[in-house]
Amino acid sequence: TAPAKRPPRAAAAADADAQSPEFAARYARSRIRHSRSHSSITSHAAPECFTVACATWRSLEPESRLLAPGAEPLRDAFMALMPLGNRAEDFGIALRILAEGASVASQAEYDAFRETLEPAWLRAFHKRFYRERAALAAADREAWLRQMGPYPPVVSTLRRLSGRIELAIATAKDRRTVRILLGEYGISDLFASGRVLDKETGASKANHMERLRDELGVSYEAITFIDDKLNHLDAVAGLGVRCVLAGWGYNGAREVELARARGYPVWSPADLEAGVFA
Repeated sequence: TAPAKRPPRAAAAADADAQSPEFAARYARSRIRHSRSHSSITSHAAPECFTVACATWRSLEPESRLLAPGAEPLRDAFMALMPLGNRAEDFGIALRILAEGASVASQAEYDAFRETLEPAWLRAFHKRFYRERAALAAADREAWLRQMGPYPPVVSTLRRLSGRIELAIATAKDRRTVRILLGEYGISDLFASGRVLDKETGASKANHMERLRDELGVSYEAITFIDDKLNHLDAVAGLGVRCVLAGWGYNGAREVELARARGYPVWSPADLEAGVFA
């Protein structure tokens, strides 16, 4: 329980999908309200994102030779670019970078490359991505779900916290997919109706935090936001939210180093339970 004299505080973790970690919590009579990004924090969603992104690319770029046999190096390069994006169209941007052989090693370089692409192509990729995901799920649901296995330590921690906090999800994934995965992981009951804030909430996690602030009735300063994408933390830090990088999910050594340099704590799954009460 929270110390009796501790001032009200909310913790929020970010899509994380992801894709992503996001928590929002409020101390009030020994309860915390907690929002967590689902796609890349509770589940290892990267393999599924790569599979669906490739199917989308084939549909939109049938003449491209990018997806010729031997996709293993391509997958690794794709995964390295994932932390720089946010939504479904960013998977298309990552593939476009690889197709053109562009040199992109930082968020600034990624954002500059993004500006060179036609908005209509980005919209088309976003829309087609969700069509391809739905088709994959319909064709072989079990194979689709196997590509998004859970992080067991995180799932078990959420279950232990469920009696002490009110959970919510802020994610760039679609609500339907999130609900399916929560059901598969056996934790759908932890997330009340209206506590899954999906891609329709907004393009930036700042939109998700604004919604959580209003719905939970807390200040931004009372929110802790946990995400595995550094750009999501940067997007909400200016609001006054406490930001934490999840040390698992989409990120790698580059993101961990940059997070620490910017003053963001980096948590492991073992830090979650104590961290949301700190």
